[in-house]
Amino acid sequence: MPKAAVVVFAELDSDHAEKARVVNALLIAREFKEAGDEVKVLFDGGGVTAAAALAQPEHPLHRLYQNIADNVDGACAFCAKAFGVKEQLEAAGVPFLLDYRQHPSFRALVVDGFAVFTL
Repeated sequence: MPKAAVVVFAELDSDHAEKARVVNALLIAREFKEAGDEVKVLFDGGGVTAAAALAQPEHPLHRLYQNIADNVDGACAFCAKAFGVKEQLEAAGVPFLLDYRQHPSFRALVVDGFAVFTL
């Protein structure tokens, strides 16, 4: 069975291409989930701001986010603080990833057999 880790680096509040990356990341995760595969979604870099926005029920993409919310592994702890969304993510119940110097460990994902998709 395939294992996929979808990493969102893109932000929603910038240009159209960045928004498209976020939507595509959610769609990739949903495709793996619907197939019954193991999938994790991680938010890193500017993507932590996307996680904070997507977790809000009034956001237009919240429904799509809800489809994969149980597959969200978390958001980068360092970046959440650096981008000023730590409290929003805490309130939304998004876990913080801090395995490698306050960041998620991509090596651990590879060692665990995950194909890593970065958007």
